[in-house]
Amino acid sequence: MAISRKGKIIIGATTAVLLTIIIIASVFATRKDTPEVTVVKIETKPELRSTVTSSGEVRPIQFINLTSEVQGRIEDIYVKEGDKVTSGQPLVKLDPTQLQSNTDAQLAAYQASQNELQVTRSQILAAQNQLAQAQQGLNATDAGVTTAQQAVASARESVNRARQEIVAAQTDVDRAQVEVSAANRELKRTADLVESGVVSRLEYDQAKDRVANAQVALRNAKSRSQSQESAVKSAQIQVGDAQARVNEARARVAQQQVAVKDARRGVDTANYSSNASAKRSEQQAAVLSGQKNQRDKTLQVAPISGVIADIPSKVGTFAVAGLSTTPLLTIADMSAVNVEVKIDETEIDKVAVGQPVKVKVDALGEKELTGEVRQKTPLAVGKSQTTGGLSTNINVQEAKEFRVVIELMDLDGEIRDSLRPGMSATAVITTKTAENVVSVPIQAVIEKKPDASVSPTVSGDSSATVTVSADKPKTIKGVFVLDGNEAKFVEVQTGITGESDIQITSGLSEGQEVITGPSRILNTLKEGAIVKRQIKKEGAEIKS
Repeated sequence: MAISRKGKIIIGATTAVLLTIIIIASVFATRKDTPEVTVVKIETKPELRSTVTSSGEVRPIQFINLTSEVQGRIEDIYVKEGDKVTSGQPLVKLDPTQLQSNTDAQLAAYQASQNELQVTRSQILAAQNQLAQAQQGLNATDAGVTTAQQAVASARESVNRARQEIVAAQTDVDRAQVEVSAANRELKRTADLVESGVVSRLEYDQAKDRVANAQVALRNAKSRSQSQESAVKSAQIQVGDAQARVNEARARVAQQQVAVKDARRGVDTANYSSNASAKRSEQQAAVLSGQKNQRDKTLQVAPISGVIADIPSKVGTFAVAGLSTTPLLTIADMSAVNVEVKIDETEIDKVAVGQPVKVKVDALGEKELTGEVRQKTPLAVGKSQTTGGLSTNINVQEAKEFRVVIELMDLDGEIRDSLRPGMSATAVITTKTAENVVSVPIQAVIEKKPDASVSPTVSGDSSATVTVSADKPKTIKGVFVLDGNEAKFVEVQTGITGESDIQITSGLSEGQEVITGPSRILNTLKEGAIVKRQIKKEGAEIKS
């Protein structure tokens, strides 16, 4: 059936309207698909700090968990929680009755051992006196032996002299005998001559007198010889008597030597007994000292100055010692206050001793305290572990942490008194600082895989290209800068990371505009994509 002219006009007009609607809808749709982005202008910051933030708690420089070292019922507790104590101050008193009686018994035993020691020392003196007397007797008998030996020598000398005199007397006898014989021969010859009338009677008488004189001399010589023999015999008797005295003296010397040996043995025995008594006395003294020490421990005093942090025991509780010793109280030394935090293993390498720290204690509100890192433990602790050190079970899926000790500095008295062990704290450790830096928001930096069709630019240089390994492509770190209404990817080199910004060491310059978000758009942007600047409405928030 043929269409009338009017029908054709209606159909053409309808078609034109539909095409117009489609074109208009397409234009509107195109404007709606253009992404809106947040843009920041790069400015040089005077300072950028890289920090590590972690939470922990206030801790004193040391804890002393005072426990009972002896058994006994708690009679009194002189302090209460929160009290400040000084070293040596009495804290807790236990019933000392049993330990005091044991101490008295040991004291009596010690005194008895001291008396025994005095007795043995007096025995030493007595034995030494006996030894001295025996030595004196030995010396006296030695002198007697010497005297007797001298008498023997003198008697023997007398014998020798008498024998010499006997020899001399015998010589005189022999000489007198010769004289007698000569006088007799002369008398006989003179008698013959007298009978012959050769000599006178006078000469005969003279010869006769010589014979008589010679005989007298012979008799005298024989008498002297006999006297000398008697003297020899008497001297020999004296020698025998002196030798007998020598033998007797030597026998007494032997007896005195035995007495001296016995006396010395008595001295040695007394010394041994005294030494044994001294050792027993020392043993009793040591036992007494230990018992006194145990008794004195019934009064527990503060080993350090600090604050009483906890008193788990009560008056009337029976305290025991040993493996299950009774805890009495806890003293916290607040002379130096620390904050202990745990740093994740991914950030611990940034932390070093000496780095400055800003600390906020929950109990002090927004007040910031200054501190310094004093210790970084070398052993990691799993987040599920309650104690430190190496674990026998290896759990590679569990995150690890490291303990870091921060010392609070320049605390005034009011703040120091306000701090208590165990208070929650947050520490911000400044790990690095850079001055006059070019930085961008952290979320503006993204990593992309290299695209062979699109070469990212560096510092707006479109001729720069990136060589990508065919085996394992490396990601490129960069940002999108706004060039007119186009997004251009620029590769950058980064430095330290602050709380919200990251340092750009190369690739950007001051004055450029960098696209920072939203992240859902930033991560899908392509090189050269058309974007439009997002305008923030009053009272509205820009969602990333």
